[in-house]
Amino acid sequence: MWSDLLPVGRAGDGGYRRFAWSAEDQVLREWFAGEASVRGLDLVTDRAGNQWAWWGAPDATPGVVTGSHLDSVPGGGAFDGPLGVISAFAALDLLRERGIQPARPLGIANFVDEEGARFGVACAGSRLITGALDADRARGLRDADGGTLADALSRAGRDPSALGRDDEALRRIASFVELHVEQGRGLVHTGDAVGVGRMIWPHGRWRVELRGEANHAGTTPLADRRDPMLDLAGLLRRVRVAAVQAGALATVGKLQVDPNGVNAIPSRVTAWLDVRAESESAVHGVLAALADYAPDQDSWTPVTMFDADLADTVADALGGSPRLSTGAGHDAGILAAAGIPTAMIFVRNPSGISHAPAEDAEEADCLAGVDALAAALERLLA
Repeated sequence: MWSDLLPVGRAGDGGYRRFAWSAEDQVLREWFAGEASVRGLDLVTDRAGNQWAWWGAPDATPGVVTGSHLDSVPGGGAFDGPLGVISAFAALDLLRERGIQPARPLGIANFVDEEGARFGVACAGSRLITGALDADRARGLRDADGGTLADALSRAGRDPSALGRDDEALRRIASFVELHVEQGRGLVHTGDAVGVGRMIWPHGRWRVELRGEANHAGTTPLADRRDPMLDLAGLLRRVRVAAVQAGALATVGKLQVDPNGVNAIPSRVTAWLDVRAESESAVHGVLAALADYAPDQDSWTPVTMFDADLADTVADALGGSPRLSTGAGHDAGILAAAGIPTAMIFVRNPSGISHAPAEDAEEADCLAGVDALAAALERLLA
């Protein structure tokens, strides 16, 4: 399975570009459907386009669900998302090899557009079905080329009007366990191959518009210029200072410059700001320091605590594992906020790097993750 996915959307530098509702995404969705088919699983697609492969009948009895996502950030690594989906299929195979007959259905999920790399809203698939993302707003989201999500869905053969909260899909989930590569070095420091999630830091994305006046680069005196790039420089400096003072993480990683010409003074610069911290007050502290820039909120996820009883059950099935907090958002966090008992299993990342080609995990640790996930699922399916 890993070998099948490695070439999809891979660039020359080893990074990946697997954006939602792109040609690469369609290949990934077909791969998921194929893996479900060869195992005799029932494939269901919800109102947002998330894929669910079921062993058993979740409409009769809500099931235990595992899985993750297959999309990537621009230049992303191989493990973020796909490791959880592949491990889910591998754990199901392991349960069958052991002759396990689950007392409730087991589902494997592929959540669409988890990274939000194309349309700007992270975890869009899970946000839509839980009602955290308004369907009208979602349909109007635009990518870098100006195309809307509604347009992309239509080109992919889906009906944009179907977007919305999906209570039927949610009723099928009794609990959700997501396996994910760790996006830091916590397990490197503890010496463990796997760990159990405790919480997700509060985090959000904001958009800042900096306006100036377009003019000729070769004829406009410096004193006469209204150059928004200078305002951007001030914003970047302010973001860093505010983050340090608040004890938060703040990043400006995406820009749009208009008209984006080498010999033209820009008329406008749009900057996207990502802020995360262990406490909501720290995030708000960064935003308060940037109030005069009038940041416009694109998304917000409050602090998310995973279900303590479920986390204990998972940790016990693993024979005891370290508990980790993470600053990275996940579909598991969206489901947890919607009231679904949710837990996460993290697999050690020796590089500590994520959202970049150097993201990594050793084969032995990945296999330990499959064993851990299978053990947890066996306990929950009994």
